[in-house]
Amino acid sequence: MGKADFLSPKAIANRIKSKGLQKLRWYCQMCQKQCRDENGFKCHCMSESHQRQLLLASENPNQFMDYFSDEFKTDFLELLRRRFGTKRVHNNIIYNEYISNREHVHMNSTQWETLTDFTKWLGREGFCKVDETPKGWYVQYIDRDPETIRKQEEQERKRKADLDDEERSAKFIEEQVRRGQEGKEPEEEPVYTELVRENEEEKVAFNLSKGACSTSAGPSKGPSLGANALRASSSAKRKDAPPTSESKDKKKKSALDEIMEMEEQKKKKMAPVKLDYWLRTDIVVKIITKRLGEKYYKKKGVIKEVQDKYTAIVKMVDSGDKLKLDQTHVETVIPAPGPYEGEESGGHSL
Repeated sequence: MGKADFLSPKAIANRIKSKGLQKLRWYCQMCQKQCRDENGFKCHCMSESHQRQLLLASENPNQFMDYFSDEFKTDFLELLRRRFGTKRVHNNIIYNEYISNREHVHMNSTQWETLTDFTKWLGREGFCKVDETPKGWYVQYIDRDPETIRKQEEQERKRKADLDDEERSAKFIEEQVRRGQEGKEPEEEPVYTELVRENEEEKVAFNLSKGACSTSAGPSKGPSLGANALRASSSAKRKDAPPTSESKDKKKKSALDEIMEMEEQKKKKMAPVKLDYWLRTDIVVKIITKRLGEKYYKKKGVIKEVQDKYTAIVKMVDSGDKLKLDQTHVETVIPAPGPYEGEESGGHSL
């Protein structure tokens, strides 16, 4: 039977099946051929081309293994450098991305039997930093690119230069301080002593009105005299003090500012004064407190008498009862047309 045409359904189906990853046991690394099933792999092993590749490999097997190992290591590290950089990442994540390429070098053709052995070898050779955790092995790429090393060295030199500048400025400041202190007389450092009471029977009395302390003994007059002297000097300073900024501002006011102040004062005088009491006789109010019970709650009444501006005698409309209530316990209402009509203050009218 002849070979199927390139555009025939069978050829297209075969190409679709050959795409992507296939089973590893049906892959021939020497010939770099992937077979779809066991029968195809058996036929490939009996083919003449495969036999020739086996004969070449049998002559120098270490050379082929070293070649495949170097290819695997180079591609793995290149993926780690480009994809993750110097980040710490799980080795299995990198391997899964590596084998997603259909043309990758399989690990069973290299000198490493497992991914763990390969990870340990990377750590021993200094290509990566590896560490073992309960979740598995993690690798971190060590970038030995000359350009990267040059950038790191430049950053280190810049950091050292910044530190040198800071040190030089600190030394310069210290030198300036030392030169300034050379022309001055050395200040005496205060000597701190313990408080000793010479006479145990001596009583200490404080005069708060004068702000000075005095004792019954003679030697205690020194501190009081010192306090009086300090008080006198402070009062003299207050007298000699220059006028405050407020007085200067008052002098600097222009005619326009004075006119504006006068207008504001007139507006304040003309504005109506809002009173804090609003009770008037003969107006209708509603009880809003529950302290009197549900009988009077939300009921209407008429104010008959006002006491002390904040207390009113209210006559209930329904029952005719008279109650003495505070203005916080009632609120004004709009009375219905009738005999009860009153006048309310502007601040509380409706």
